[in-house]
Amino acid sequence: MNSIPFEQGPIRPVDEADSLLIRTTRGCPWNRCTFCSLYKDMKFSLRTVEEIKKDILSAQAYFDGHPFETCFLQDGDSFVMKTKDLLYVLTALKEAFPSLKRISSYGRAQTMVKKTPADMKEICDAGLNKLYCGMESGSLKVLEKVKKGITPESIITSARMAADVGMDTTQFIILGLGGTELSDIHAMETAKVLNIINPNHIRLLTIGVKPGSGLDRQMAEKTFTLPTETQMIAEQRLLLSTLDGITSHYANHHSVDLLLEVRGQLPQDKDRLLTVLDQFLSLNEADQIHFILGRRLGYYRNLADMGNEFICGRAGQKNQAEPSRFL
Repeated sequence: MNSIPFEQGPIRPVDEADSLLIRTTRGCPWNRCTFCSLYKDMKFSLRTVEEIKKDILSAQAYFDGHPFETCFLQDGDSFVMKTKDLLYVLTALKEAFPSLKRISSYGRAQTMVKKTPADMKEICDAGLNKLYCGMESGSLKVLEKVKKGITPESIITSARMAADVGMDTTQFIILGLGGTELSDIHAMETAKVLNIINPNHIRLLTIGVKPGSGLDRQMAEKTFTLPTETQMIAEQRLLLSTLDGITSHYANHHSVDLLLEVRGQLPQDKDRLLTVLDQFLSLNEADQIHFILGRRLGYYRNLADMGNEFICGRAGQKNQAEPSRFL
């Protein structure tokens, strides 16, 4: 297949694997978070509506009538665009791809709150009806420590603005983001904000420290201590147990997450999800390490796989051969 004749950004949410990708901006307008190095050497820029329209038409020709139902706008924050420009792009998309039922984007709280309620309604009515929001934490201490550039108040305000006009919202939470130093505060205050905003979806991600990132430097300076996998499961249990009265779909859904079976609809699945977390936490240390290694080596998909003698035996042999890769 020939190379794609229009720009593509470096990232998209997991749920947008089958979506049309159209780039409206390059990079991230904030680009200071200590845990992120994705846009480290990329200067943020807005693409012109003419550039974007040209890409939409190129995509239309390239995909030759493919009936896309979903489209994701890249890169880090389409809401930084002027409302009239964003509306122009959305209109052009719907004209070129009339089968679209959902257009989505990342939505940064501190940018969204600069829009008026009328702006938000126009944007939603024009087709941008799903937002992925990286709140990461509901704790002001954690947000400040990782230089996120948003506050719990802006998270709540922006989430309410989106909900008021009928936008579907996904809130991303990063387990371990407060380090061992702020783990309990991170869990409880994140749950507190989620209880207020009741997003459509809650997605848990597991912290990873990237070489050269701000967290990497904080670890070297010993101001950030990376939690163990077991500590992050305990942190997640505290967060989930503190959620109350909300109707979100809750999931560990990225390959970096240890317990992918922790997914379900709140409130009815809450006890089942807590039971899975408790099953892992009740294992003795040797079995926890065995599962972690087996999961990271690709032998285990979920805790139940430890009951399969064949898989368990193969995982055990591999763990003995390569334990230093993961400990």
